[in-house]
Amino acid sequence: MPSAPRTVTALKASDEFTVGVLGDLHMDPRKMEDYEIGHSQWVPILEEAKEAHGNAAIVSLGDLGESKSVRPKETSELFAGTTECHMLASEYLGSFGVPYEVIGGNHDLEGLDEFPTDEANLELFLRAHNKPTPNFCREIADKTLLVGLSSTVFRDAVYTSHEVTIDQEQIDWFEDLVKTHPAEEGWKVFIFTHAPPNGSGLRVLQENHVVNGCCWLNHSNEAQCRKFIELVREHRCIKAWFSGHFHLGQDYQDSITFPTIDPKEGPYPNRGSCVFVQTSVMRGGTSRDGRQQSRLIRGNKDGFEICTVDHQKDGEIRLDATISYRGDDNEVGVYNHQDEERENDEKLFKVYQPSAGDALHPPDDGYIPYSLDGRLRVDEEVNMETAAWWKMACGRVMGLLNGMLVEYDRSTLAPLGLIVGADELIGKRIAVIDSGLDDESCIVEMDENPGMEGADCATVEDGREQAVIMYDPEDGSCTVVQPNEDGSYWRKIVRNKMVRMKEVRRMKAAKQFVKDLGFEEEDSHVVSSWGPYTTTSGTAKKTGVAGLTTKANI
Repeated sequence: MPSAPRTVTALKASDEFTVGVLGDLHMDPRKMEDYEIGHSQWVPILEEAKEAHGNAAIVSLGDLGESKSVRPKETSELFAGTTECHMLASEYLGSFGVPYEVIGGNHDLEGLDEFPTDEANLELFLRAHNKPTPNFCREIADKTLLVGLSSTVFRDAVYTSHEVTIDQEQIDWFEDLVKTHPAEEGWKVFIFTHAPPNGSGLRVLQENHVVNGCCWLNHSNEAQCRKFIELVREHRCIKAWFSGHFHLGQDYQDSITFPTIDPKEGPYPNRGSCVFVQTSVMRGGTSRDGRQQSRLIRGNKDGFEICTVDHQKDGEIRLDATISYRGDDNEVGVYNHQDEERENDEKLFKVYQPSAGDALHPPDDGYIPYSLDGRLRVDEEVNMETAAWWKMACGRVMGLLNGMLVEYDRSTLAPLGLIVGADELIGKRIAVIDSGLDDESCIVEMDENPGMEGADCATVEDGREQAVIMYDPEDGSCTVVQPNEDGSYWRKIVRNKMVRMKEVRRMKAAKQFVKDLGFEEEDSHVVSSWGPYTTTSGTAKKTGVAGLTTKANI
């Protein structure tokens, strides 16, 4: 697979440009009305841009097809990722009268019944959309680049198939691109990915994308996950980063985050010169909060505007933010509207993200320091309202939110994933204690531990070993929260979708076997032996071990 796409340049004399950004389409051939309405609203906007300056394009953020059967009476085949899906999306995106670019989301290689491998599915994706490579680069105006990166892993995912994974070839290409197009030479780069990078600060869904390890780009790979924000901090040519994935609307102020804030408001967020932008959806049936919106970018040599095209208000254009360039590496951003809350929006709460403070500000009120004895205790029983965080001696960051114990990224303090679920944590207390032992206590009893001959105590680089425990002060019960082999704590619970599909089939076969024995389904007890994680679904919110830390299933 070639790693360097052609740079498409089709510039008119003007420095102005217009880009339409479409969020997760999830097209369903049975439900085309919303797409037709959206198309009719977009065409006049793009025609006006073509007449005014000619530098116009459409960018789709991926997830092009519905992730279910669109002919359930005929087949159970998922529509997303199939040839039919991509041809429908290609025809639709090509009908706006301007060039289009598209990137792959987490559902775009989901043609599981049609294609045996990710490579075969990706080849169809590229061919259907006339793409030489998964990534793209388009010079939309003088020294102004539109750059896209695609997810290229589904069947081969180590953990959840719905993690948005940018392969190493694309990461290397992207790093080279921003290095060779520096802000000092006047380059301005606008990035498009399906999911946002760690550190963007955008509103996310804690109980879906965060806990299941599919919130950020390359979420389960610690080094790659942090690489994107590191590039943003280093290369000030990156001016904006657009993403979708969450199916959340654009009426919240935290659907756009700025690189700079007033020092009076809090610590500097360390986002380089980049504005991060969440993009909603066009079809009502795919929206999590009822909103149907797209993004519009209008720019020139002095800066750019981020607007909402509201598909529920006849395509009304609302100015969301104005970004003005100040030199080569500094921008000033202004919000142009307040939050527009709707009924039931409170359930889509902004995720509590710790603030470490800076030279002018202390850490936020949720920060818990260690006591003089080196221990850390959360002084109250954990409940749904408990909000607290702390740093481990090894540098890992943990916190309590919505009844769960969560790990946060040590650099950005963005949530990484679930450590302990509310199912086993509510009502307990948390403590962090030293667990390093003296030399005599480190002797391994060989008779009790055959095969451990010659073993010594594990060492810790910083010389301080700790244990995270949850305990009940009433009965003395205590559970040690063990880290993963790589030192992280958050549980990579959801597995590859192909694996889970096979698990479901085995469970169905077992249920049929028990039924053949003469038991009614409600009387039978069929469970999975997958460690503590018995779910075969793509969503995991519980960590309790049945019969040990929670009530037994049978």
